[in-house]
Amino acid sequence: MIEIFKGRPLDMSGRTEREAAVYDYLDRLGIDYDRLDHEPAQTAEVCERITEALSPATACKNLFLTNSKGDEFFLLVMRADKHFTGRIVAHQIGSTRLSFGSAEKLWEYLGVTSGSVSLLSIVNDKNCCVQLLVDEDVYNSPLIRCHPCVNTSSLRIGREDAFFRFVSATGHSLRVVKM
Repeated sequence: MIEIFKGRPLDMSGRTEREAAVYDYLDRLGIDYDRLDHEPAQTAEVCERITEALSPATACKNLFLTNSKGDEFFLLVMRADKHFTGRIVAHQIGSTRLSFGSAEKLWEYLGVTSGSVSLLSIVNDKNCCVQLLVDEDVYNSPLIRCHPCVNTSSLRIGREDAFFRFVSATGHSLRVVKM
C-alpha cells in the first residue's frame, strides 16, 4: 500500500545526512510538503508508480549539465515526459554546447549521485556555482515532485514554495527556458 506522509519522517534512523538537511531546510523555511518513501527510483515502472501516487504534481527530469569548456554548470529541471535537446537550451541561455556533467562534478557541486538530483539539490551548492534552469511547463505547474537528495523518497511541493521561497533562500536565481 502506498502511503503519503505530511513532512519529514518521524524516525530519521537510516536516513542520510543530506536527506535530513533538506528536511531541516524546508522546515526552517516553513515550507509544507508531502512525502512518499519508495524503493529506489531507477526504473520506469517505479517512477510511474511514484507519479501516480503524487499526482497531480509534475514529475520532473533533472539534468546536470556543463558547457563545452567545462567551466559552467547548470541544473535543468524539466517535465519528465519531455526530450532534452542541448542546442535549444544552449541557444536560449547564450551558452556553448551543453552536455552532461560528470558524476564527480555532480557530487562536488550538488552533493548527490545520479538519480538523486533534483531542484532541492541546490541547497548543497553553497557558492551558487550551478545555474538553475527551469522549463516553463514545470515553472507554471502548481505542484512539483522532487527528491530530497536521495532517490528513495519523493516530495510534492507547491510552486510558490519551491521556486520562490526555497530557491531564493539558497541564494540561487532561476532562469525559465522553453523546451
